[in-house]
Amino acid sequence: MTIIRSALFNLAFFLWTIGLALLTWPALLLPRGATVAVYRFWSAGVAILARAIVGIRSRWIGLDRAPSGPVLYAAKHQSAWDTITMPGRLEEPAVVLKRELLRIPIYGGFVRRWGAIAVDRRAGARALRSMVADARAAADAGRSILIYPQGTRVAPGEAAPYQPGVAALYAQLGLPVVPIALDSGRCWGRRSFFKRPGTITVELLPAIPPGLDRREFLRRLETAIETATDRLAAGQPEGAAADARPGSG
Repeated sequence: MTIIRSALFNLAFFLWTIGLALLTWPALLLPRGATVAVYRFWSAGVAILARAIVGIRSRWIGLDRAPSGPVLYAAKHQSAWDTITMPGRLEEPAVVLKRELLRIPIYGGFVRRWGAIAVDRRAGARALRSMVADARAAADAGRSILIYPQGTRVAPGEAAPYQPGVAALYAQLGLPVVPIALDSGRCWGRRSFFKRPGTITVELLPAIPPGLDRREFLRRLETAIETATDRLAAGQPEGAAADARPGSG
């Protein structure tokens, strides 16, 4: 059944994505709010398909933990599910992503209009300076920033270093950082055809205040995210009864 359900979902996902893109591309000519509305509609549709076909649901813990005003969200990244779902639940942050995504027809246009922060990972220090400048402009406009500090999807149980981008944003923007742990890889694997039923948990952790030195910040960030991610993998979300919010999936 897993093979059949995965095949049906993948087909439905691509038909829904391509069909909606073809129908709504004129939104690219309208103000940014139009592209945000299309994204939310698309994301909600994916959640409905995942729930109906595969049995994937979600729950969000600690959405009220983020301080008021712009913050820097630093999230674990295990699956494409994260990028589909997370921006809409976090009040439309400016998402740091790889520049190659802008080249995808129609999708790249929506990402650009959304106000994402595109990074050319081959550009080294120049890419960091550009990312910080774009992130500062977004924060000055009242938007939060969302970055995946390991820079790539990391399968459950695997390890990957935390990249310098998150430390540069922390040092230069002076914003509190909200670590985010999740376990999406259990249901929606990294580059995997298979989708498995279950409830994905996303947990926002207590904010890290600005002003720490680089080493201490990275230590606290990695410890918070990895400890909580391991806890979620063991089926032990912290404070689920008190802080849980219904998920879109």
